[in-house]
Amino acid sequence: MRDEREYSLKQHNTFGIDAKCNRYLEYADVEEARRVAAILREAHEPYLVIGGGSNLLLTRDFEGMVVRSAMQGMTVDGERVRCGSGMEWDAVVEQFIAHGLYGAENLSLIPGDVGACAVQNIGAYGVEAKDIIESVSAVEIATGELVQLAGETCGYGYRQSRFKQEWCGRFLITEVTFRLSREFRPHLDYGNIRAELERQGISQPTARQLRDVIIAIREAKLPDWHVLGNAGSFFMNPVVSRAKYEELAAQYPQMPHYYVDEEHEKIPAGWMIEQCGWKGRPLGRAGVYEKQALILVNRGGATGAEIVALCEAIRNDVQQKFGIDIRPEVNII
Repeated sequence: MRDEREYSLKQHNTFGIDAKCNRYLEYADVEEARRVAAILREAHEPYLVIGGGSNLLLTRDFEGMVVRSAMQGMTVDGERVRCGSGMEWDAVVEQFIAHGLYGAENLSLIPGDVGACAVQNIGAYGVEAKDIIESVSAVEIATGELVQLAGETCGYGYRQSRFKQEWCGRFLITEVTFRLSREFRPHLDYGNIRAELERQGISQPTARQLRDVIIAIREAKLPDWHVLGNAGSFFMNPVVSRAKYEELAAQYPQMPHYYVDEEHEKIPAGWMIEQCGWKGRPLGRAGVYEKQALILVNRGGATGAEIVALCEAIRNDVQQKFGIDIRPEVNII
């Protein structure tokens, strides 16, 4: 078990913010997770459980303990795959395909760890983690007991789960079990997947070709966080009432939108941000990425507070122009 004091979290957040915590704990198996849980119970001080830090914005030093999983290992049993919570998510997607298991291709190149994917319910191009999560194994901090949580009990919604709500800080996730398929059924109707496949002359893609296309699309519009600090999509795409959608559609006939149900439509936050003139625009040492308005970037040496100031300026402009409050997807600490 890793246990360090006065620890820098710079390498554990993709914005590259150099904040510290009082103590850093990392567990590599269930018994170590139980030991960490005991430390958390006995310490009586704040703690924060993190993954790869790709959905985290640190605005200050954390006066407490930070915990992360380093659990590795993958076990394949038919169409069921059990993965250690500390595994890199994109490497796991690659392994799924290598084992002839399908369903996660559209989630390629999303940064972060397996445990975080179950907390955040990551999603992209019409697919969400909840579609393939069967169960989550975790150590309950209060008792040190290993529990199995069925996917349907985790309260999954758009970038939401009970792990982010009433279960926040309750569990240390150890493994996630995914239910995949031996039959490849591609999801091609979201975003510009079909257009990119057609550009490459592919009419019936294999799983690997679909993964390669998803990666190419993401790389074309997302900056490498090693070079330009960012957390991917900073804001959630708002879901609005049918009446609100029709009101805006009358003003902006070219406004993109996605059907949710008979009463709701989803409007891309990035489009609204761009309409407000923020795409590619800096604000001090923070800024909006020039290729994708949904991404806020650390242009070099920005503090978490500077990125929050940019976030609030954008939210204010979108609210004034469209009457919609766009909410951060990123966890701001």
